[in-house]
Amino acid sequence: MNKWVKRTLIGFGIVAGIILAANFGLNLWLKTQLPGYIKKNTDYKVSYKTLDVDLGTGNIWATGITVNNKNPQNTNVIGLQGTIDTLKINRFGIYDAIFNKTISSSDLLLAKPNLNIILAKPVDRKTGKKRNPLLFENIHINNGKIAIFKHTKQKFLSVQQLNLFVENLQMTEESVEDKLPVVFDHYSINGKDFFFRPKEEYAITIHSIDTENGQMSVENFKLIPLLSFNQFKKFFPKKTQLFEFAIPKMDFKDIVLTKNKVSLANADFQNPVLTIYKTGIKSKKTERKSDFEIDLENIKVNNAVVQVNKPDGSKLLSAGNLNVKINKLLFSKETSEQIIPVGYKDFTFSGKDIAYSDHQNINIGSIALKPTNCEINNISLSPGSPSVGKTTMDLKTNHVAFNINKLDFVDKKLVLDLKDVLVENLNGTIKAGENKQSKNSEPGIIHSVIVRKVSLKNSNITYDKGKEPLAFHDLNATVNDIKIAPDPNKQGLSFDVKDYFLTTRNFAYKTQFYNMSLGLLKLNKNKIQINNFAMKPLVSRAQFIKMIPVERDLYDLKAGQITAEGSWDVFSKNKFINASQVTIQSADANIFRSKIPKDDPKIKALYSKMLRSIKIPMTVANMDLKNSVLVYEEDTPESMGPGKLTFSNFNMHVKNLNSAKTKGKPTKVDIKINCSFMNLAPLSVNWNFDVADQKDAFGISGKTTNLPASGINPFIRPYLHVTATAGTIQEMLFNFKGNPSGLHGTFNMKHKDLKIAVLDKHNHEKKGFLTAVVNVFLKSDSGSFPESVAVENVERDPTKSFFNLFWKGIEQGLKKTLIGKNVEKTEKKVKNAVSNVKEMKQSVKEIKQEIKSKVALKPEEEKKEKKGFLNKIFKKKEKSDTE
Repeated sequence: MNKWVKRTLIGFGIVAGIILAANFGLNLWLKTQLPGYIKKNTDYKVSYKTLDVDLGTGNIWATGITVNNKNPQNTNVIGLQGTIDTLKINRFGIYDAIFNKTISSSDLLLAKPNLNIILAKPVDRKTGKKRNPLLFENIHINNGKIAIFKHTKQKFLSVQQLNLFVENLQMTEESVEDKLPVVFDHYSINGKDFFFRPKEEYAITIHSIDTENGQMSVENFKLIPLLSFNQFKKFFPKKTQLFEFAIPKMDFKDIVLTKNKVSLANADFQNPVLTIYKTGIKSKKTERKSDFEIDLENIKVNNAVVQVNKPDGSKLLSAGNLNVKINKLLFSKETSEQIIPVGYKDFTFSGKDIAYSDHQNINIGSIALKPTNCEINNISLSPGSPSVGKTTMDLKTNHVAFNINKLDFVDKKLVLDLKDVLVENLNGTIKAGENKQSKNSEPGIIHSVIVRKVSLKNSNITYDKGKEPLAFHDLNATVNDIKIAPDPNKQGLSFDVKDYFLTTRNFAYKTQFYNMSLGLLKLNKNKIQINNFAMKPLVSRAQFIKMIPVERDLYDLKAGQITAEGSWDVFSKNKFINASQVTIQSADANIFRSKIPKDDPKIKALYSKMLRSIKIPMTVANMDLKNSVLVYEEDTPESMGPGKLTFSNFNMHVKNLNSAKTKGKPTKVDIKINCSFMNLAPLSVNWNFDVADQKDAFGISGKTTNLPASGINPFIRPYLHVTATAGTIQEMLFNFKGNPSGLHGTFNMKHKDLKIAVLDKHNHEKKGFLTAVVNVFLKSDSGSFPESVAVENVERDPTKSFFNLFWKGIEQGLKKTLIGKNVEKTEKKVKNAVSNVKEMKQSVKEIKQEIKSKVALKPEEEKKEKKGFLNKIFKKKEKSDTE
């Protein structure tokens, strides 16, 4: 044998011998001296029945172990107290244990441990130093009973009959406070009666946990409040809500705990029940972002029940039979900063019997939601707790569905693209609240919302604002391409609609004085059709007069059909009306005005200014009113019944009706009217004005022929106390021009055999004297070719309407035509005569009163005799004076 080989073998033998001797010596030392050494150099007291140590491998085997802290009050180290039936440690780091005071091992086996573990104080966050860490790559616990306490001796975690295998286990209270009490790579766990107290106000209990082939099953999981709701509000006054949660059974596999992250897959939660108690405290935003991360793949929640209670104990939200399936659910620091604080790849959600109750009660029979679509059945909304100024709804619908093209958030703003929305059989009432929009209103969370199509079918809706209901019956509507986005130039949102189509039958709108109804309404962006329009008064004329503080017209309107063609947009910010043709067929309009209420002191604008005040661009190229009837009635305090003007077979054509806000469009309005005046004579009128003219100049001219003078008695008799007894207006022409100050022009009337009668205030008896005086100065015949008279300096009362000014012009023309140029002098003579008669009657009354007063001083017998005699004289005298 080679001498070098021989020497090598001898060397190895010597080394082996030394190792064996050292190992024997170490075991002997450990058995006799280790407990004392541990007691002297560590914070623990340890005893054992047997102990074997392999110095070469670092393996330790011990039985009958008892461990306790030397100083149980020292909270800077982990506290250990209890027994371990068998302890096996593989590759124990002896050097680190002796010199670095760090306990580390590749594998740890604890058989039948019964331990109480008290965690050390949290890490000093300023220095980052850890105290007495335990580092085990793998740990096995068989049939263990373990309880973990915080350094305050408060119970933190406990478990019975624990069988555990974990790889790379780490545990310090630093991790407990941040997120997790323990972290590991792989695991297998079985145990019963788990208790975990993550926060002061809650405890988690689990009846049992079983793991087999990576699949974990948990039974009877509960999150239990440790305080009553009243105690919770008292001791945690800043907390916004208290939770209570129970899951009878849940299964999942592949759970991974690493630092601040929990990952698991194929989780199945059966029949969970969640209750949330709201305290009414508003949550405060915190700058600290959570580092906790949850990554869940293929999550199922079956038949869940959720209830949220208001601070007074009543229900805010309840839902039953909720089913959720989510693929790749992620909660992280990044997602927590978004509006929806979780990320997902795909999900499905369904539920039944969902109810929400606040100022508005919402009930949903069933809902099914996916990222691409949603379907909701049997929805009802009803008013809830009173809330001043808010809109409330009392509605029901049996079906709502929509399809989603895109749902996302950009810079915490909603980006929503809906393919279509369908609402069927919506019935009920919407009561509008007070529309108080802040001048500094913000667009909220909306970045952009697009709805490609909205369909409303077979619905009956009433919109009630200020006790003025607007009712849609048999409503069907389609709206295409709705776009909602922040207005780039103004605060708030812009709203645009590409196209829409609406039909409704028996439409009704009720106001204080009127009920407006339509038999049929068809509406789209280019055409309107209205059949059987009616606007009927809800009150009588007498009631109307009592209800209005100042003069006001009362309307009674009907129209067989109204149509319009063109283009218009009244929804977007760029509103406009551009109609090529508007036609009103077979209208029947009655306008009543009483002079009994006070005059309205407001200044009345002329029609050109009224049109100019319309805020949006409006142009109606042609508007026609055909085969219609217009009746105007007016009464005064002295009249016996209203005066009446009738325009039958009324046809009107209006060209270029506009608001002077459309560039390139003409602004001059031309109106032509042809009708039958008082059903007796034809009347034609030409009327024009320029809406863009700030001076509001106008021109109006017209003509009527062969009008019997008696035909206008229904209008002039009731309140002028004058009636035409004979004669004919063979032709009447007028041509006026004017502005807001007044008008001027010419008037011409050809008449024959004209006679009038002046009536008393009751319109019963003719006043012979006044009738004779008026007819003396009246021109009963105009001749074959009468000259025109000038209508001059007719001043307008700015508190009166345009037609009041027009009537003043006609009145001046009539006076000059019938009485002559000295009409003022003649009127003065007539007034003087009337005044003299009134003075004579007043004088007789005064004399009679004076004599009566003197008779009253006589004796009773003489007074009776004188009084009877004088009464006879006065009666004869009054009759004579009156005649």
